[in-house]
Amino acid sequence: MRRNTYILLLLLFTLFSCQLFDKKVPDKEKLLKEELEKINWEEVDEFPTVNNCDSILDKELQKKCFFDYLIQNIQQRIGVDTLQIMYPEVDTIAVKVTINPDATLEFHTEVPKEAVTYDIKVIDSILQNRLSDFPHVEPAIKRGIKVKSQFILPVIIKVEE
Repeated sequence: MRRNTYILLLLLFTLFSCQLFDKKVPDKEKLLKEELEKINWEEVDEFPTVNNCDSILDKELQKKCFFDYLIQNIQQRIGVDTLQIMYPEVDTIAVKVTINPDATLEFHTEVPKEAVTYDIKVIDSILQNRLSDFPHVEPAIKRGIKVKSQFILPVIIKVEE
């Protein structure tokens, strides 16, 4: 009798234990949606970089180095004299820099609302012409994938004497 009880208990345990392993697989669409909601799409894992800033390990210092490099390079290339002659009252322009995943760069002038008198097409054409051979920039990285990033940089074109 004791043996039958063990067999009966073993049989019952076997039957009911199958329910412990019978778990539903989560829906892949639901999992994907949850993962996408967790991602902060406004920030990148790694900022764009240039060769001069690659060796810096601290992310904030590397970011500062990158922005300083961009601003300095744009200031040198746009030919301060050209814009100063055309627009003597302008001392700073806002340049929108777009770095695409394929490492191509786009430069456009961002116009303040009060600056209606400036011919943005002329300033943009100067930017495009002078910045066409801009040094290589590595794009930003988000979750291991190169992504598009945009920045608006203040570029000083009139140095106070």
